[in-house]
Amino acid sequence: MAKTPLPMKPTGWFQVAWSAEILVGDVRRMKYFDTEMIAWRSASGQVTVMDAYCEHLGAHLGYGGTVNGETLQCPFHGWQWNTEGRNVCIPYEKHPNKARRIRTYPVAEHSESVFIWYDADRREPYFDVTNVLTGFDDGRSAADYYPAYGHSTLFETALEIHPQYVMENGVDFAHFKYVHKTPLVPEFTRHDFEAPVSYVDFTIAFEDVPAGEVNSGVQAINSGIGVAATKSWGMIDNRTLTAVTPIDDSTSDIRFTVWIGRKPHDDSDQPTRRALEYAEAVIEQFQNDIHIWKHQRYSDPPALSPSEFKGFTAIREWATQFYPADFDCRKATTR
Repeated sequence: MAKTPLPMKPTGWFQVAWSAEILVGDVRRMKYFDTEMIAWRSASGQVTVMDAYCEHLGAHLGYGGTVNGETLQCPFHGWQWNTEGRNVCIPYEKHPNKARRIRTYPVAEHSESVFIWYDADRREPYFDVTNVLTGFDDGRSAADYYPAYGHSTLFETALEIHPQYVMENGVDFAHFKYVHKTPLVPEFTRHDFEAPVSYVDFTIAFEDVPAGEVNSGVQAINSGIGVAATKSWGMIDNRTLTAVTPIDDSTSDIRFTVWIGRKPHDDSDQPTRRALEYAEAVIEQFQNDIHIWKHQRYSDPPALSPSEFKGFTAIREWATQFYPADFDCRKATTR
């Protein structure tokens, strides 16, 4: 695939793990935004994501670092760092080194997921990442859905995909017929790109089904360009979380999570067989998208049809706010 001309260090929220992957006492290695990082969970349950190297002599804290209550201890000389990245203990000295600090990243944890806020200029978060289970203002919560992790998730790593490719899928009405084999083209009822958190809604009518014509649809909330939460209504009650997190200047990780609505009065922690079948079908459709994205070349300016122009123009203009101020989208072309 042609290397993307879009910046691979956008500002925003990005998923770096599922919550169940980081238990109390765990130290997890990861690399995102061309930076070695670690995530660890303290005794109180707080997840911290920080740069991986000890500020003392540069030991990688992901190889032998240990959680000690609310601190992380370096395996090299025992220096301890708290959840703010500050040195709080040098075991062979009377005082810590207050001048040195490991970079930490703002963390949000919900939707069975761990997210970090990344900004190349280290600005603080200026918008929230939507909770997929409670963020649609309909009174629903995690109790209304079967748990997803371990049952209905997809993870693909080091793909030559930019987060914006995935976001643009949300305004691409024409691909539904050819990629997802829907009988009718969806009707978009909302495109709202006025703020860092944007909204896209559409409906699809299914004909020739046993119940007659059945209307269904999707509501999407895009928390920046890194995370998209969707609520599906109609034929299948499900919620999904799509997260694309850059690794380096050419590749990203993709995580996809599917929650299926519970049967009435069923509080089991195991989805029903039918729920798993529904989730597998949703994941299969998403895999069809991935197959396109990972071989895609970013086309700018694209050869849009008249009916595509409004949606693609709006989302591409919206996306530029997450890139460095000196980035010129008009020069982002591979041709």
